[in-house]
Formats: sequence, C-alpha cells, structure tokens
Amino acid sequence: MLYSVPYEFIKRKVDVRVTDTVIEIFYNHNRIASHQRLYGRKGQYSTVTEHMPADHQAYLEWNGDRFRKWAERIGTNTCKVVNAILTSQRVEQQSYRSCTGLLKLADKYSDQRLEAACRKALSYTASPSYKSIKNILASGQDNIDTESQAPNAASTQNKHAITRSADFYRR
Repeated sequence: MLYSVPYEFIKRKVDVRVTDTVIEIFYNHNRIASHQRLYGRKGQYSTVTEHMPADHQAYLEWNGDRFRKWAERIGTNTCKVVNAILTSQRVEQQSYRSCTGLLKLADKYSDQRLEAACRKALSYTASPSYKSIKNILASGQDNIDTESQAPNAASTQNKHAITRSADFYRR
C-alpha cells in the first residue's frame, strides 16, 4: 500500500506508526501526514491533494473523458490512440502527460496530419505511443498515402522466383 506525504518531505527519512486503522507519518517527531489504513488488493494508494505540488494538483482537474472528447474533435483514429494511451498505465493519471503531448501535436502539424499519423501507427500496433506518433509526424510518414504506395501484384512478381502451390507439398 502507498501513502502520500507532503512533497517537501520526499527523499527524507521519516518515521511511520501503523495501527489497525491508521497510518501516521512523522518527521522530527512532528506528524506530517495521517491516512486511513488500506486493506485489500496490493498496490492501492491514498493521496491527499494538499501533499502534491501545485502543478500536480492541476492534473486532478483532468480526466480520461476530457482527453477522449478532445481527441474525438480531431478524428476516430486519434481517439483510438488516446484510449490506448489512457489504458496503458495502471493508474490513468500517469498517462495524462502523454495524452496532452499527443493532442498538442495538432497545434504544431495539423488535425489532419495527426489523424493520418494515428491511422498509420494503428496499422502497426493496437497500442501506439506518443513517441511513435511524434516520429511519424517528424519524418513525414503520415503524408505517404499507404493505398497509393501499395504495389500491384503484377509489378512485384519476380520472374526468377519459384512459387510452389499446396499441391507440391501434398506429394
């Protein structure tokens, strides 16, 4: 179980008092935090908003639906990528910076290019990352129309290749 302390005390040695119902954290014999004791599944956390720095507190106003709505305004592929990013972390809030970075790429490039880059990334993997989308945009791969790039079967056949049918292997 994880319990928060005021950010000023990060990396400082503290004393902890554990009872059946309460977790208390002390620094130099002064209580700096107190939490209801958590029971149940491993990895639970208890965070007091005031323990966070101001810039982290701003993230609490955000939620997954806010990013999904923002992405829907750009396109369906962008929305799929945002959903993938939001579900990639065990704690959804840890993915908010990636979502913000991804959606702000539309300011630098354009909504259409971001949507095309998301479509291209989704053709490779079901869970693309911010970095992969950024690389697609930076290298201009989103501008390559994949359908026009698909070579037709006649031009790809090698005259010297040996192609065996299923009948060959039945012998």
